[in-house]
Amino acid sequence: MRPVSLPEIPYSATAVRPAWGDLPAAVRSAVSLRLGAPVTAATTATSGFTTAFAGLLTSGSGERVFVKAAPFGNTSFAYAREARITAGLPIGVRAARPLWTLEADGYYVLCLTAIDGRIPAHPWRPAELDATLTAWRSAAEALAAPPAALLEAGLPSLPDLVRDELSWFSNQVPPHLPAWAQSHLTELADLERGLPALVAGSGVVHGDLRIDNVLIDRDAEAWLCDWTWPCLGAPWFDTVTLLVSAWATGLNTDALLDAWDAPPAGVDGALAAMGGYWLARAAGSTGTAAATARQHHLYSGTQALAWLAARRGWAD
Repeated sequence: MRPVSLPEIPYSATAVRPAWGDLPAAVRSAVSLRLGAPVTAATTATSGFTTAFAGLLTSGSGERVFVKAAPFGNTSFAYAREARITAGLPIGVRAARPLWTLEADGYYVLCLTAIDGRIPAHPWRPAELDATLTAWRSAAEALAAPPAALLEAGLPSLPDLVRDELSWFSNQVPPHLPAWAQSHLTELADLERGLPALVAGSGVVHGDLRIDNVLIDRDAEAWLCDWTWPCLGAPWFDTVTLLVSAWATGLNTDALLDAWDAPPAGVDGALAAMGGYWLARAAGSTGTAAATARQHHLYSGTQALAWLAARRGWAD
């Protein structure tokens, strides 16, 4: 059995966020007013990579909600898009739904239904991974025919995203590349170039499916979070990105992919493309993300390429 590989900082502790009390008083007052009672308890989310506020709030009336708040800018744009996308998700998608939004003192605030859950354990527990794959299967089936509301929001195609953002080996050698990969650069670029045709599809995919965008509730059911970057493509691509963290912890991810009709060349292409993208992101600016995002990108990129090497019989 191959060794388990874990990031230095657990996914449950990557967040670098302000606390509820750090938000401007005008923002806190506006939220309390919208809730109809003062906020009496606030628990800041400990996972994720944005540096904006996200946390569970409880009001004096006992209402519990999940609130995200960010100054106007890139993160607030993402929250506004998440509000629009989650409002248009069909019933078959297990995801928090928006309750309301507001703007106050230069901040955008998104209020979502609260899910009483936690991110999955890492290393993955097989039962929690099964629950996550079941939730994603149900979501993919519900989104096979995109709802009009999502199409009106504007969804990019996954093939275009692969060409525009996930083609590092076709243009330059990504930093942090494992030594063994230097002798496979041509093959890695070829896998990237063949990927767009293989990920084409008319259904909606999550676009950012990973372990810290999942919550396991008290009934051991999985919920899919952070619907900010959905696109149109083949659902097995999201399954591959999700399973990278499972491969790193010793699970038989190739067997888990059997149920997703994923073409072998597509899986290899996805691992090459995402591996190059993640390694490039690990060396670049984090922008508005927390510094812990670099660890996530380096870990994910390294593991994606290691999984690819195992599949192709390359030395790692």
